[in-house]
Amino acid sequence: MTKILVVEDDKSILKNLTILLEGEGFSIVTRETQKAALDILDKESFDLILLDLTLPDGNGYAICGKVKSNLDIPIIFLTASGDEASVVTGFQLGADDYIAKPFGILELVARIKANLRKSGVSTGDNIVYKDIMIDSAKHQIIINGKLIQTTLKEYNLLSFLCANAEKVQEREAIFNRVWGESFVGETRTLDIHIKELRKKLAAVKSEVVIQTVRGVGYMLV
Repeated sequence: MTKILVVEDDKSILKNLTILLEGEGFSIVTRETQKAALDILDKESFDLILLDLTLPDGNGYAICGKVKSNLDIPIIFLTASGDEASVVTGFQLGADDYIAKPFGILELVARIKANLRKSGVSTGDNIVYKDIMIDSAKHQIIINGKLIQTTLKEYNLLSFLCANAEKVQEREAIFNRVWGESFVGETRTLDIHIKELRKKLAAVKSEVVIQTVRGVGYMLV
C-alpha cells in the first residue's frame, strides 16, 4: 500500500485529508510540526509527502531540503492561494508539485497519482509508470489502455524495470531479480527479452523507452 506522510498543523484539514485519502486506498501518517516530521522521516520511509509550508516551529522548506538531499521522494507543497514566491522557493529546493488552499480532494488525488506515476511508485496491487499499469493481483500489463500479452519472464522483467523507473539497473541485478541468483545461461537471454519488450511497447505506441546503458544494464524512461 502506498504510504504518504502528511505534514499539516491545521487539525481540521489533517483529519479530513486522512479520512479522504485513506478512502482512496492510501496509508496515511500525519505530523503537525517540523520537528515531528523530521523525527518520523529518520525512522520510516514514505512514497510521497504532502507538506504544508507554514508550521508552528518553522516551515516546510527544511523538511523538503533534508528529504531531497538524501532521497528521491515526491513532495507536494500545500500553499496559500497565490503565494507565488513560496512556490518558486519550494521548486528550487526540489519540490515536485504544489496545490493551493483551498483545494478539492479530486484535484489533490489526481496530483498525488500523477506524481506517483512519474516516480514509478507501486500503488497497492498496481505498479504505474507513465502509460504503463501493471496489475500484480491479476498479473496483467496494460499500456495505453490495451492489455499486453507477455511471457512470465517478460512480465517480471517489465515489472522490475517499472518499479525502478528512471534508475539504471545493472545486468546482474536484473538476472538476480527476474531469473534468480542460481541462473546460469547465455547472457544474450536478457537482451532478447528486452528486444521483445521494446517491440511490444512500440506496437501500442507507448511513450516509455527502455534505454541501454552500455557496459552497465538498462533503464526505463
